[in-house]
Amino acid sequence: MRLIIAEKPSLARAIAAALPGSSRQQEGALTVGETTVTWCLGHLLEQAPPDAYDPALKQWRLDALPILPDRWKLTPRPKARGQLAVIRRLLKGAREVVHAGDPDREGQLLVQEVIEHLGWKGPVSRLLVSDLNRPAVQRALARLEDNARYQPLYRAAESRARADWLYGINLTRAWTLIGRQAGHDGVLSVGRVQTPVLGLVVRRDAEIRDFVPRPFYALWVELAVARGRLRAWWAPGEEHPLDDQGRLLNRAPAATLAERLPGAEGRLVRLESQQKRQPAPLPYSLSALQVDAARRHGLSAKAVLDTCQALYERHRLITYPRSDCRYLPQEHHAAARATLEGACRADDTLRGWLADADFSQRSRAWNDQQVGAHHALAPTGRPMDPARLSATEANVFRLIARNVLAQFYPALVTREVKAEFRILDEAFRARGQEILEAGWKPLFTTRDEAPPLPPLTEGEGCRVGEAGVEDRETRPPEPFTDASLIKAMMNIARYVEDPAVKRTLREHDGLGTEATRAGILETLVERGYLVRRGKALRATRLGSALIASLPDAAGRPERTALWEQRLTGIAEAGADPAPFLGDLVCDLRDLLGSADAGRLAEALRSARGEEASAPTRRRTSAPRRRSASGPSQPRRRAPRKRGPA
Repeated sequence: MRLIIAEKPSLARAIAAALPGSSRQQEGALTVGETTVTWCLGHLLEQAPPDAYDPALKQWRLDALPILPDRWKLTPRPKARGQLAVIRRLLKGAREVVHAGDPDREGQLLVQEVIEHLGWKGPVSRLLVSDLNRPAVQRALARLEDNARYQPLYRAAESRARADWLYGINLTRAWTLIGRQAGHDGVLSVGRVQTPVLGLVVRRDAEIRDFVPRPFYALWVELAVARGRLRAWWAPGEEHPLDDQGRLLNRAPAATLAERLPGAEGRLVRLESQQKRQPAPLPYSLSALQVDAARRHGLSAKAVLDTCQALYERHRLITYPRSDCRYLPQEHHAAARATLEGACRADDTLRGWLADADFSQRSRAWNDQQVGAHHALAPTGRPMDPARLSATEANVFRLIARNVLAQFYPALVTREVKAEFRILDEAFRARGQEILEAGWKPLFTTRDEAPPLPPLTEGEGCRVGEAGVEDRETRPPEPFTDASLIKAMMNIARYVEDPAVKRTLREHDGLGTEATRAGILETLVERGYLVRRGKALRATRLGSALIASLPDAAGRPERTALWEQRLTGIAEAGADPAPFLGDLVCDLRDLLGSADAGRLAEALRSARGEEASAPTRRRTSAPRRRSASGPSQPRRRAPRKRGPA
């Protein structure tokens, strides 16, 4: 018997339906001919709790930290024991095993840890399915690979799980115990990824709170030129009081000049014109989709992820959604027309976009060198019937289809013009943009661009009509939203202050993964560290106090971003995981040594931030007060699919 182990029942059903012959249902599996397809239910196994290594560790004590397992153990999740027993029984009759986890780091771990935990020693193949429709699954079944090729991916996922356990268990116990000494009754959760993300919000909120607006002044003139009118802005010289962005800090020079300007004549002394070609935005990765869906439809990151899962599993309208890639395989280009015609034919909006697509175009999106285990989100070709989808599902699907359709539109061609006028021996500047070829732009609602300037010729004269001074103020940074925080997690180098670390980070290095970023935000909200105020995510007093009580490095992204980079090195270059975990343990010892109840007590007293709005407190989330031996470990519900904590 060939045994295929899928990540979840929906994938198992799709695989069974793609096999030749009819399927027969049995307990926890489907049989088709000589092949049996079974499934996991998300993670069937989880990292064993500390007391599995030593019963004494059931009690929380500072003097027992750090907890460092010599030999790592996994334990079945309580609700997964039945399905684990099914897989154990089926393995006894198997001659070969096919690993059919999702095509990502976590999917590799989820199935392979079960195979290894149950002691299978025979051959293992790898099935990579990114589209649950039958023809796509049949093609995947015809291209099985050796699972050994994905061993580095498994080691990276395993290392990530162990790192999260070490970091979360030890620091959460330490800060919860000193929190109790400081008068806080409840668990203070510290995570390898969640805490630096919280730090981003805490620091942004502090910038907003401490911001002192400064006035500045802008002088404008309405100019009549040979073939029209335009508005230009004064560019004051360095003899005037300016800030580091060239803004005028004293109103008097602008007001004095404004009085002299009406009726004054001048000349266009410099004219720059540049034509630009802008290719269509690439198809979406999950995080890029979460950013756009938040901005366009006000959806939280978790809502976008859940919607994509429904479009993938239930409706089978899109390919695998938890992707960090924005490119498509070159072989998909030939079938793109048929795929998009099938996907768009039942929706008026998509049909309109499809009508103007030119399928002879080949954009930069079709690039095998940029495609890893999975590719960008794309329609599968199954027709999208708006009547069968929720409004949110339809909106998200249209975004995904739009970005693929845009690859068959011409580039946006614009002409950008910069003009400098000399009037009363002062410089006045204007800029404008003219769309020469709209290309893909009509598919997108984009911000307003600078309006076009009238036709200009260098050296021509001008005459001032009106002039005025605008009183303005500097503005604080915007609070984080789901969209901007996901974007910050994707491009974390922008928030790294250490120049040496900043140089080592690549453009795509970030915090968390496509599959986990939404969950991290929700976890921070559920634990009372963040609250939503409209679209904004704001830090609570508790979240601010936690960051203030931790060593600075624990609440900043530098360390975690470098750890993520090393995990990528394990996954992609086969690096040895041992040095990564060894260095993490060294960092962990330093962090534990800085746990200070006095510092936490002061942070809790002086913290500023939002009040948590009815936090969801689980009965098991906070340890009861005990004697000096410490509290018992709180039980935690494991997520469906583990990610960075």
